[in-house]
Amino acid sequence: MDAGLAALLGAAVGSATTLGAAIVSGRVQARAQHDQWRRQHRRDAYAGYLGALHDRDIAMDAIFDALRSDAPDLSDVDEKIRRFITLAREVHRAAEVVILEGPSALVEVAERVTHASSDLSQIMRRMAENAHAGDATRKAEDTALADERERILYQAVKDFRLAARSVIGNES
Repeated sequence: MDAGLAALLGAAVGSATTLGAAIVSGRVQARAQHDQWRRQHRRDAYAGYLGALHDRDIAMDAIFDALRSDAPDLSDVDEKIRRFITLAREVHRAAEVVILEGPSALVEVAERVTHASSDLSQIMRRMAENAHAGDATRKAEDTALADERERILYQAVKDFRLAARSVIGNES
């Protein structure tokens, strides 16, 4: 084989190898950027959801504090409930983003948060209705039940936070 032809063949093989390596490297880099973008979107969705939950829970605590009074100011309670409803809608919107962005395992944990929130909200609603009716017969029982459900909700939110951290940390 002619030395010039061998050099040309060697250069062609070297160029093809370099091109192949560049393509693989480009794909790896594109994949890494996509994964980072995905992680960021998920992190933002989970942080938005947790922030909305936090704001809504503070509003719910204000309602329970008002209802625990011996003589609750019903107009104040009603105003706090309106604020709570607005914030609950924000939680629902944030949960929809989590459902879109998150894996099914995280969606299941978010659904447990929703269930625990609903259980606690039902007690709050009943306590408000009883306060409007002037009926304090179940107040002690409902207050104790609300405390128990608050602990369940707190644990569900804590579980969501841990699951979200795991999802974000394990993606690569």
